[in-house]
Amino acid sequence: MRSICAVQVRRLDMIESGTVHYLRYLSVMALRACGFIIFRRLAQSPPDNIEYLLLQTSYGEHHWTPPKGHVDPGEDDLTTALRETREEAGLGEEHLRIANNFLKELRYQVRGKDKTVLYWLAELRDPAMSVTLSEEHQDHRWAHLEEACKLASYKDLQETLREAQHFLETGEKKE
Repeated sequence: MRSICAVQVRRLDMIESGTVHYLRYLSVMALRACGFIIFRRLAQSPPDNIEYLLLQTSYGEHHWTPPKGHVDPGEDDLTTALRETREEAGLGEEHLRIANNFLKELRYQVRGKDKTVLYWLAELRDPAMSVTLSEEHQDHRWAHLEEACKLASYKDLQETLREAQHFLETGEKKE
């Protein structure tokens, strides 16, 4: 699946001390982001053995969110999710087991522009693996479903976490 992000790019060449600097002005018509709902299984009995990874942003309202980020021009959605997860949490594809048949699309507005976010579900292969935050985030937390829903203050993200839990408990998506 390829994603198309409507982007207009103007390039201005500035020559300063013999060095060419490129300034790009991006006018994004529709915002698109992709990421992972990452979970780990603990040694406890189900369903208390599942924890979700949330990252707290170091900007704005310092909201909590799974790792995600904007799709770069020419980049497919899954590649974006993997790149952003590595950049934001230090977790690469080799650390994750991506769940089959779980993909959630959220749609909302940010500063008057439509935004679409795609989330895949992925299990951390080694539950003891540590998270390495980027400068975009100031904290992270592994949380059981109810705590994760309290941290994730947006209703659509809370519903996505609940759907992920249902999927993990039953092996199927809630219709």
